Amino acid sequence: MPQSLSIIILSAGKGSRMKSNLPKVMHKIANKRMIDMVIEQAINLNPQDITIVISEDIKPFESEIIEHHYASLKNHKINLQFTVQKERLGTAHAVSCAINHIKNCGKKLGDKVLILYGDTPLLSSTTLNKMLENLDQSGLCVLAFENDEENSYGRLILDDQEHLLKIVEFKDANDSERKISLCNSGVIAIDGKQLEILIPKIENKNSAQEFYLTDIIAIAQKHGIKRSFIRTNNIEVLGINSRSELAKIEKIKQKQLRKKMLENGVTLIDPKTVYFSHDTEIDFDVIINPNVIFGTNVKIDSNVEIKSFCHIEGAHIKSGSAIGPFARIRPQTKIDENVKIGNFVEVKKSNIKKGAKINHLSYIGDCEIGENSNIGAGTITCNYDGYSKNKTIIGEDVFIGSNSCLIAPISIGDSAVIGAGSVITKNVNDGDLAVSRIKQDNLKNGGIKYHQKKLNKND
Repeated sequence: MPQSLSIIILSAGKGSRMKSNLPKVMHKIANKRMIDMVIEQAINLNPQDITIVISEDIKPFESEIIEHHYASLKNHKINLQFTVQKERLGTAHAVSCAINHIKNCGKKLGDKVLILYGDTPLLSSTTLNKMLENLDQSGLCVLAFENDEENSYGRLILDDQEHLLKIVEFKDANDSERKISLCNSGVIAIDGKQLEILIPKIENKNSAQEFYLTDIIAIAQKHGIKRSFIRTNNIEVLGINSRSELAKIEKIKQKQLRKKMLENGVTLIDPKTVYFSHDTEIDFDVIINPNVIFGTNVKIDSNVEIKSFCHIEGAHIKSGSAIGPFARIRPQTKIDENVKIGNFVEVKKSNIKKGAKINHLSYIGDCEIGENSNIGAGTITCNYDGYSKNKTIIGEDVFIGSNSCLIAPISIGDSAVIGAGSVITKNVNDGDLAVSRIKQDNLKNGGIKYHQKKLNKND
């Protein structure tokens, strides 16, 4: 019979060093909240339940977090729940809060329990699965890493046969213990029954007067429970406690995403200047020039070129199209094959059909542009009337002259032509030419008189 798994994610830390009104675990890496990154890896392990220990300041985000993972939780039949640690009395106390919550809900703790942290977002489910497999030979498994640099992590104390004896927190370690390079990540996999027995035995007799989860190792030894550990790289276990650490992990994540793109056949002219979101999808033979930023929900098909200084979010760009430089593509935009969107063009919530061109200096919002239409420089779709957004529909093979204003809601038929400098307020039928300009008056010698007047005034 397969063993059940409970996952506990500790996320009640105050995060005061972040200097933020936003709870620490709600800060984003590659546009994904770090708590969501941890939950995602937890879901991959297919547990029976995930219990997140939070503080009061995270409670307003509970439903939002559940909604974000709703489909995955439903497909895997996983129960995601929250419990509040009202007093910050240490990691072991937080685990106790989770266990009590599970019992109070009338449920049993899993045969195996995995304890994670909401501020350690780079851990992979592959590494975590190795820990769970290790529990088949031991009652408890610790995730460790080697670090020779000065740090404040707890240290793993081993005997001569490399059996794990205990973990000493850095602030309680002596000089020789602090020289040990084998560090504790905080992540523990443990037999569920043993966890329920051992957790109440942890005391707060330490410099911080907190209930340390790490003390469970020494207590397990006294009870004859076999202990083990596995090593991982020190990148996976990096935690976040400050803005500088958040920036460090963002840099690592971006490096990972760039490597993935290059391996998938995407050309990055200057990889370090391109920033991706966690969900960016780019097909092979796409060229991305320097200084491009991708927001969430972007999909780009093959044979597209994104030129420098573009910002793209919430858009699907199809094959053969060219974007930029200095273009902004905003959410709910669909760009079909062989479309050209040039410099200083902003497109928002619009559908640009095959072969259309918007080459420069234009704002296109709430708009549909038909195949092979050409939008001249300085064209603006005036979509907002101060109360609601209105739609502009432009047909196929339309030519919009430069510096035109299209006052939505409005429809322009196939093969129509709009004269440059026009303000269009009425629908234009198929094949029509629409011109709307103030009458121009040329005053004979008016320019000469103007200059003379100015010169005389200056004298």
